[in-house]
Amino acid sequence: MHEPQTRKYRVRRLPAYNVGGMKDLVEIILRYVQRPNYQPLKVQALARRLGIAAEDYAEFRRTVKNLIRQGQLAWGRNHLVRPADAEPTEGSTVVGIFHKTAGGFGFVRPHGVEKYSPREIFVPASAVGDAATGDEVLVRLTRRAKGPERGPVGRIVRVVERATHHFVGTYIERGGEGFVIVDGTKFSEPIWVGDAGAKNVRPQDKVVVEIVRFPAPGLMGEGVITEVLGPRGAPGVDTLSVIRAFNLPVAFSAEALAEARLQAERFREDDLTGREDFTSWLTITIDPEDARDFDDAVSLSYDSHRRHWHLGVHIADVSHFVPPGSALDREARERGNSVYLPQRVLPMLPEVLSNHLASLQQGRVRYVKSVLMEFTQHGQRVHTRFAEAAIRVARRFTYTQVQQILDAASDKRQLAAVQERLHLSSELVELLLRMREFAMILRQRRKKRGALELYILEVELEYDAEGRVCGAHYVPHDTSHQIIEEFMLAANEAVAEHLQSLGVPFLRRIHAPPAPHKLREFAEFARELGYDIDPRYATDRFQLQRVLEQSRHRPEVHAVHYALLRSLKQAEYSPVEEGHYALASDHYCHFTSPIRRYPDLTVHRLLGRWLRTGKISADEQELLALGAHCSFTERRADEAERELIRMKLLAYLSERVGLELDAIITGVEPFGFFAQSPMLPVDGLVHISSLTDDFYYHDEATHSLVGRRTRRRFRLGDRVRVKVVHVDPYRHELDFRLAEPPFDRQFDAKKQK
Repeated sequence: MHEPQTRKYRVRRLPAYNVGGMKDLVEIILRYVQRPNYQPLKVQALARRLGIAAEDYAEFRRTVKNLIRQGQLAWGRNHLVRPADAEPTEGSTVVGIFHKTAGGFGFVRPHGVEKYSPREIFVPASAVGDAATGDEVLVRLTRRAKGPERGPVGRIVRVVERATHHFVGTYIERGGEGFVIVDGTKFSEPIWVGDAGAKNVRPQDKVVVEIVRFPAPGLMGEGVITEVLGPRGAPGVDTLSVIRAFNLPVAFSAEALAEARLQAERFREDDLTGREDFTSWLTITIDPEDARDFDDAVSLSYDSHRRHWHLGVHIADVSHFVPPGSALDREARERGNSVYLPQRVLPMLPEVLSNHLASLQQGRVRYVKSVLMEFTQHGQRVHTRFAEAAIRVARRFTYTQVQQILDAASDKRQLAAVQERLHLSSELVELLLRMREFAMILRQRRKKRGALELYILEVELEYDAEGRVCGAHYVPHDTSHQIIEEFMLAANEAVAEHLQSLGVPFLRRIHAPPAPHKLREFAEFARELGYDIDPRYATDRFQLQRVLEQSRHRPEVHAVHYALLRSLKQAEYSPVEEGHYALASDHYCHFTSPIRRYPDLTVHRLLGRWLRTGKISADEQELLALGAHCSFTERRADEAERELIRMKLLAYLSERVGLELDAIITGVEPFGFFAQSPMLPVDGLVHISSLTDDFYYHDEATHSLVGRRTRRRFRLGDRVRVKVVHVDPYRHELDFRLAEPPFDRQFDAKKQK
């Protein structure tokens, strides 16, 4: 449908998005032009499609021309803007994000290019200048790519924009002067901070340093200590270090806290004005044992006459308490999501909301947005209704409790014992059994349409009173988890399809299809392991699904599932009309966790406006920027969690040098292989120089190191026994060695012949 010419939007410079103004516009243009279904447009038509106002058109046109000069876009026939498909030529310049390695050299990933793509530009150590990891840089190509094995090479001309000036590290003293060893491998040499006595800092203190001169070849970096976090190894200092390193927001503003308290004072459980009353419905929550915020509840009934299921998914109505533009909204928008660190949560909203008003607590009346779905006996959704309502949760279950009931269901005596111990009515037990039955129907239906289910073990660490790791255990992904997973997926899809039918832009959860060559590589790897898969048809999702299923109970399960995971793209938030590849869903969004995810809150607001007024609108330009921001904050939260877990595990292993572990090879490189113990999720390197029984070479096609003489092979997914030999507390690195001669099935079989 043709859009009215009068409908114009300004290019908004949205605050606190961590993706500056021009960078926002570049990202928006590239994301749109690189969509799989993009049809080349002239600059003016592209501006109209993106909703660029007349007063912003000159800037937009300049940005498009710059992207074409940089080789990220190209002119097509009749001056149409199209994606760049040719490799940049020697001498041309490209803008991208730089990643520096421990060896001093690095790689530049041009905007719009996938991570680890052959189009990443190698930068030798002598050509890095003062660029640091994460910086946006301008790089000049000194050599074009020569096939897939030899990528392009370049020299950094200048840093366009610093990722940050603040870093976390450890303070040391040498020759009466102070230095900071920055955590990780960002800098190969310490940063000079001179006399830091004014901060009362002591050697081995963790500190925040602001770098005023970045290190370059032959030039020492200089900085100023801005904060002392405490002695390295002291309780809580590792958590604070990660919070500062990732610039995670902690304290809420006084204004936001005041608004939250005011909402609490105004709320009355008996005020159901404008809401449907579902408080008499049998509604339950199922969450982890240590959950503090309960944002989703479910109800289910079965119409035996029509043989139809009626599923209700009731989500805390956070939008009622967080008006757009309020201080609470600004804080939530900046944070993007809650951050779940080991033993600490940094919530998106103040706890008076997240753990009280907007938490669906047992026995309390709470406001919700409900998705009421009707399904056939085979799980086909035939009708959906939405409501602003109120519920009263009848019972708060944990996953463990639900699984105990399900496991006991086949034995009447055992079931009666569990029912009595948990003080459950027969009605609640029957509800849980119905939920299992229906969830499995939905699950089977998703599999039939081609959804991919990756089996990635989740390990939960155990801590002592001072926050140090003292053990670990697997987190089960059993039927109790699958019930909630299926019901939430159904609600998210129903909301997305409804908003799609209304023709309004909204923040989708998109997962673009993987590059065909990545799937071919996976298929070749799986065939090498003995699976019946044809690389010529690697994009056939049912082939992939079959391999995943077949590998579930085989020793190489982790190798197969991790290999496919690495072949897939990252899911992200965007209003771009794209489906979710892994879920095999044409339209998908996040609706079910508005307490902890800002994109869900935006979807709630759209649905609420439609329910109240029958009208709905949204600014696609703003949603593009917001989607980029929320994708960034989500990745930041995930990386921060992984980094803190790694730090805690390295501290644990540093006191256990010599410890032997059963491990699985998780990555293979020319310089060695990485391995990880299933119970301790941290990678350690077995360097190729420690494999002294033969000379090994890297076989990239089979993800292996292969001995030239013995043909002994270390392959992705193989099980090995390793020994902890070194932990670097500054660079956060772990070194393993083989604890015993490797057992190789192939080599052993040859000997027996």
